[in-house]
Amino acid sequence: MTAPEVRDTAEDIAEMEIRGAATIARAAADALEAQAVESDADTPEAFRAELRAAARRLRDTRPTAVSLPNALRYVLREVEGDSVEALRESTVSAAEAFRANLDRAQEDLGAVGANRLRDGDTIMTHCHSTDALACVRAALDDGKELSAIVKETRPRKQGHITAKQLREWGVPVTIIVDNAARRYLDDVDHVLVGADSIAADGSVINKIGTSGLAVNARERGTPIMVAAQTLKLHPDTLTGHTVEIEMRDEAEVFTEDDRAEVGDVDVENPAFDVTPPRYVDAIVTERGQFPPESIVTLMRELYGEGDTEPWEEE
Repeated sequence: MTAPEVRDTAEDIAEMEIRGAATIARAAADALEAQAVESDADTPEAFRAELRAAARRLRDTRPTAVSLPNALRYVLREVEGDSVEALRESTVSAAEAFRANLDRAQEDLGAVGANRLRDGDTIMTHCHSTDALACVRAALDDGKELSAIVKETRPRKQGHITAKQLREWGVPVTIIVDNAARRYLDDVDHVLVGADSIAADGSVINKIGTSGLAVNARERGTPIMVAAQTLKLHPDTLTGHTVEIEMRDEAEVFTEDDRAEVGDVDVENPAFDVTPPRYVDAIVTERGQFPPESIVTLMRELYGEGDTEPWEEE
């Protein structure tokens, strides 16, 4: 059986009702815990099979958001026991430990990132990233005053979420349309973005528009800082796999009314793009800050050279 929470969580992640890498990862761990608690499997083998099936269902919802499979890896690799009850208890314990690590990681990351921000700085943001906002929160807690230029980030306007959070913290915010970013970069001290995943070569996969912003920032001499928990590192890229770029529903950018007016055109709606490491000044993690070219060392330390995934059929 598949627990209702697994089905609901998978649907909410796919429909972006659950968004943000850390939030997605937490939801995935919660769903695996629910699967374990609600399972009616009568043998350890059946229990493990149900857990792997639940993990596959969750993993397939967002192929680019690497925090999702990394959360599943963490929980599944801690599951052990010779009985259904032992397996159930270890799954619950693993999910609890994962959530505790997740909470500490973002706080630690924020402290590292705050060190790069100075009192009076203006930041520019793109999309919505709880990791990036953790750096701002930590800087504010240190007594620094910041202001922000927030790109609205079409087509779903996740920048509005960022703006709302910053205003709740008392940060002065100016919202701009995405295409105006270059105009305002001369007024910015740091570009601060998150990441959906980071490849072994230091390439940053993030919301579409990040790459163009990074290129413009480099030309303007504005440093770009990527805030990303180690949960965002993409271990598959250690073995030469490329990161799949998710294509979203065309209705997000081109409605049926638009088609009736414009005519029969092809529409593509990529959710992410790839920023080469040469345009990134620093990747900030809970383990410290790294030049993008050296992130592979940290990735190998955490994940090794890659092996069989724990949700695969035995």
